[in-house]
Parts: sequence; C-alpha cells; structure tokens
Amino acid sequence: MSRSIRGIRIARTPLVLAAVASAALILAGCAGSPASESGGAEGDGLGTLKVGALQTPAGDILNHIAENGAAELGLTIEFVPFTDYNTPNTALVDGSIDANLFQNSTFLENFNTNTGSDLISVGEAYLPSAAFYSSKVDSLDDLEDGATIAIPNDPTNEGRALKLLAQEGLIEVSDDVVDLTGITDNPRDFQFQEIENATLPQAVPDVDAAFVTISFALPAGLTADQAILTEGEGSPYYNVLATRPDLKDDPRIVALYELLTSSETADFENETWGGLVVPVTKD
Repeated sequence: MSRSIRGIRIARTPLVLAAVASAALILAGCAGSPASESGGAEGDGLGTLKVGALQTPAGDILNHIAENGAAELGLTIEFVPFTDYNTPNTALVDGSIDANLFQNSTFLENFNTNTGSDLISVGEAYLPSAAFYSSKVDSLDDLEDGATIAIPNDPTNEGRALKLLAQEGLIEVSDDVVDLTGITDNPRDFQFQEIENATLPQAVPDVDAAFVTISFALPAGLTADQAILTEGEGSPYYNVLATRPDLKDDPRIVALYELLTSSETADFENETWGGLVVPVTKD
C-alpha cells in the first residue's frame, strides 16, 4: 500500500470487479450468514452496508463515495452518524452497524483489550491530521515557559499529542507514552490540561495552545492557517475501516475499502481539505 494521491481508477479495479462478480454467488450460498442478514443481495448488486462515523471528515467521505462509485457496483452505503468516540465500536459489536470509520489501529486495539471484543481493521483509509491550534500565538517559538496546553484525555490521542510535542523537542516522553505520566522531561514547565476530545475546540481561546483532532476542528471552524503544529504523512494515526471478523471478506466491505482507497476519493479529500486529510491509495 502506498500513500500517494494517485492510484487505479475504481471502475477498473480488479478487486472490486471480482467482488461484484462473486457477490451473488457468495450471498446466495450464505442466506443464513451474518453478512447476508446485515445487508443481503439486491438484484445483481452488493446490497446495503451500514457504516458508522463522525460527520467530518469520514461522513463526508462516505457520502461522496455513495454518490460517486458505490451505486454503479450496486452498493448502497447507509451512513450512520455519531458525535463521539465512545459509541461507534459498541454499535459495531452489537450489530447496529456493519463497519465504522473513525479510529486508528491503536484506538481499536485499546477498545478490544478493554472490552474483550475482537473487532478488526480492514486497512488504513486516510490520516485525519490533528494539530495544535492557538488564538494567542502564531508559532511554537512564541510559546512562553509555563504555557498552558490542552490535550485530549483519552489514551490514544493524549499520547499522540505528547509525542508530537516531543518530536519538536519541547518535551521528552517514553516510547509507550499514553498520558502525562509518560513525560520524562518538561524543561519549559508547560502546564497540561486533560480535556474531553470533543470539547477541545472550545478550549482554544482559554489556553495558549490546544491539540484538536480534525473531526472536531473542522466543525468548529478551525483551519490549517490557525494551526501552529500539524501532523505529517509519517504519522502512525491513520484511520482504519473496522468491522467484525465475520464480515472481513464480505463483498460489500471489500468494495467499500477499494472505494475508500481509490484515486477518485484521494482527489476529493485533497480538494476538500487541502492537505489536512492525507489519503491512502493502493498501487
């Protein structure tokens, strides 16, 4: 898999064509299977797939795909909106949805470990770049000693924020940092406030800098111009398409992942978010 913005055109993608060709046989032969019960065949098409996600950017991407590529495969994407990071995996486990698109692999692993679940990643789909935003300073260099920095209070994104600061040499952290206890050196005596991810945009005016993930930054009107430090392509926090083990090879899941990693979807992401969403495309 490459992370370039060019790839094969979806209409000619062999994997999707194979999925369409075999879908009728697979679904007809598995009438009682979980996959057919959650969607089922519609004529010669693939059927309906319920996908949970936050509205931006994942919901926007799913709606774009639903209108550009999915229909010609006979795939109906039903976008199920969520407003937080706590419920999409629970909904996937209980069968309310067939897949979700909102989390990175570390978040997924933590959920499985903490709940005893066995959700799986189909593969990376895109990087929703997170950034430190500020209404008080224009760059990292302007942060004063003792500055107050707001960071998420969940283990995945808290560690993510601290690692980004460490990459810039502002603090030092352990390799497995997940929270403030992982800070090994804080020479400038930064004061950290741990805040619920969804409310971090509202904290920007009240602190010197705040780490906000794109799903909450964009609806709050935060832009790349306001960011004083942004993740790049080397980030390990690419969002994945997740599903249950019984649906991993379902033709609808296969087709959706191919659409998510097509050059057409990459073009849409680049044109819409100007680099804040980094596409994944397949060779």
